[in-house]
Amino acid sequence: MNKLLNAQNTGVPLTIIEKSTYSAWQSQQTQCTQTWLAQTNFSGDGLALIPHFSAKLQGELAQALFVVNDISHYFACGDLINKLPTGQYLLKADSQYYSAICFSWLMGAYQFSPYKTNNTEKKLPSLALENEQTIVDKAIKYAQATALVRDLVNTPASDMMPINLADSATYLADSFGGEVKQVIGDQLLEHNYPTIHAVGRASTNSPRLIDLTWGDKNHPKVTLVGKGVCFDSGGLDLKPAAGMRNMKKDMGGSAHVLGLARLIMSHKLPINLRVLIPAVENAVSSNAMRPGDVITTRKGLTVEIDNTDAEGRLVLCDALCEASQDKPELIIDFATLTGAMRVALGTELPGFFSTNDQVAQDITAAGSKITDPVWRMPLYAPYNDLFKSTLADMTNCSAGPFGGAITAALYLQKFIEYDVDWVHFDVMAFNVRALSGRPLGGEAFGIRAVFDYLQSRYQQ
Repeated sequence: MNKLLNAQNTGVPLTIIEKSTYSAWQSQQTQCTQTWLAQTNFSGDGLALIPHFSAKLQGELAQALFVVNDISHYFACGDLINKLPTGQYLLKADSQYYSAICFSWLMGAYQFSPYKTNNTEKKLPSLALENEQTIVDKAIKYAQATALVRDLVNTPASDMMPINLADSATYLADSFGGEVKQVIGDQLLEHNYPTIHAVGRASTNSPRLIDLTWGDKNHPKVTLVGKGVCFDSGGLDLKPAAGMRNMKKDMGGSAHVLGLARLIMSHKLPINLRVLIPAVENAVSSNAMRPGDVITTRKGLTVEIDNTDAEGRLVLCDALCEASQDKPELIIDFATLTGAMRVALGTELPGFFSTNDQVAQDITAAGSKITDPVWRMPLYAPYNDLFKSTLADMTNCSAGPFGGAITAALYLQKFIEYDVDWVHFDVMAFNVRALSGRPLGGEAFGIRAVFDYLQSRYQQ
């Protein structure tokens, strides 16, 4: 990404403006330029390549113009890098939009192609911002974190099982001076993580709890928890084929917290960071967890298994209990948890729950500034009655189909201590349609919003 964006002062001028200002911009150009735009039927939308008109340079590219609806949108220029001829371009735009332009420029370069044997890497143009190294560095860090999430989610489950997820966490920690510990297989029972073990025991890929730590222990403690179900067959309550097709993405929560951790560590945010990832494969075997089984969780609450396909909350509840025990200032979890959230908000708007109104407001505000929208959902306490069990303290899901995202969040809340602030994200982690700078496949939702909130809270 460093080759695609720099702080130099040379290149073909690239002007980026909004449609509303195109007429004013056009009226200030030379008659030759105005005639060229008219003759090429440029309508004031998208890309225009304008040549030199002097005899000496005639035909060579003099400048490029890109006209967008909303220049402040962080994906407005997501297709631009693939439309321009190769070479270097010098950005000409209102400086208040540099961050948005640079991020979307880099996001347009993203592709996931390690499994394509005939893949030929396209030579892409570079963008220069004169004397703006800070903006360049920040855009690269945001793009690298987003690309990490996409890469992890896009990787087939055959190459992204719990051990591979642990390797990714270890590589990230090693890159920034962190440390990773793991509790693996039957050790989960020895160390009292019974629900993680119950969900993952049927797979030949050993379940594990990945525990990444980084930062000064004297700084405020923030703990991230990510659902790491590397493939979800549904267990004995087997998913239909259509529902199982993209279940490699069910570790998307873990990808999100690793991407967010990368942002935190690369910016050297002054926090004591902990990342917990319960990593499992929800498989089918003779020792698989069964509907009707009762499991005692790490917290001591007993849970009757109503549906083995409601496994994400089971692996998360032990990890959240562990996260609460050392009393961090804030716990944030990400999970591809419920289809109900997709029904409520669609695939592109992540819903979240929070026990702290101010934290929720601040995260929402941070996301709205950088085109990383999030939407708060209610922790409606009366729905706790829907977890009643005749055998155990509770079931792992409600009996009816309504309010599924809320009831899943309420289940998780039972494993958070009352004096610890908690935020729970229920995300899609996947683009089901291609948009500017956002190809089909794995996607990061909410991590830039959360990071900007954390940065404003902890970095003075």
